[in-house]
Amino acid sequence: MTVRSRIEAFAPAKINLFLHVGDTRADGYHELESIAAFVDIGDKLIFERADTLSLTIEGPFAQGLAAESDNLVLRAARALAEYAEHDNPGAKITLIKNLPVASGIGGGSADAAAALRGLVRLWDLVDMGPNKARDVAETLGSDVPVCVESRTAWMHGRGEIVTFARRLPPMLIVLVNPRVAVPTGPVFAALKTRSGVGMQQDRIPYDPNVWGVTDYLAATANDLEAPALAIAPVIGEALAALRAQPDAMLARMSGSGATCFGFYKDDEAARFAADAIAAAHPGWWVQTARVMN
Repeated sequence: MTVRSRIEAFAPAKINLFLHVGDTRADGYHELESIAAFVDIGDKLIFERADTLSLTIEGPFAQGLAAESDNLVLRAARALAEYAEHDNPGAKITLIKNLPVASGIGGGSADAAAALRGLVRLWDLVDMGPNKARDVAETLGSDVPVCVESRTAWMHGRGEIVTFARRLPPMLIVLVNPRVAVPTGPVFAALKTRSGVGMQQDRIPYDPNVWGVTDYLAATANDLEAPALAIAPVIGEALAALRAQPDAMLARMSGSGATCFGFYKDDEAARFAADAIAAAHPGWWVQTARVMN
């Protein structure tokens, strides 16, 4: 057995390139359809061997989680230990929270998935491959399974059914969050119009530039954008700022909000847009991020 005393795991932000909502299921969840992509910015988790399980939260957005009594990272650790019948589930976990909280880019779900990956290594759970890790992830939340491997994927069901998709070009995109948290429950409660599900999965393009992707996404939508805008109108300001920049190709909200993303003609245009938006709105969270393959 290999004894590891310290493990680090990256929890990349998840971007819903589109999100279609279908009928309400018997279990109360809505049927969903989405493509999730992952980018090269996110949270970081550090795992160290310990006799007990503990979590310390640091980083620029740590305060947003200060009121939580049972963080999803700790729930992931306990669920993994139970599933794997691990008899010594101790770990000192440090979460460096770089992503805004309740922002529609999978921060908590990505953290939980990274906790599964990190603790599998720290605890030497050699039989816990990705499929078993996704089984545990499904018990933690709809977005957690797709974050286990953080690869471009279709999401179906309530989000827990994951089908890996063709890779996307390594585009540089702009992320904007107007520093407002939007809880998912009220957004779904305010939903009035739904696109339904049933898009063909084999039509995701691979193109060396952004044009093919944005052409494909033009026929899709985020059904949660309208209800999120009703709850937090500043989301509309973020979308307008993204669309107003030179060479903007597409701007959309991710997940249930409030983070929005923009595609631009090339990397130079994306960097220009990010700089301009950050200068005009110094209180907003504005980042460039590259889509990971």
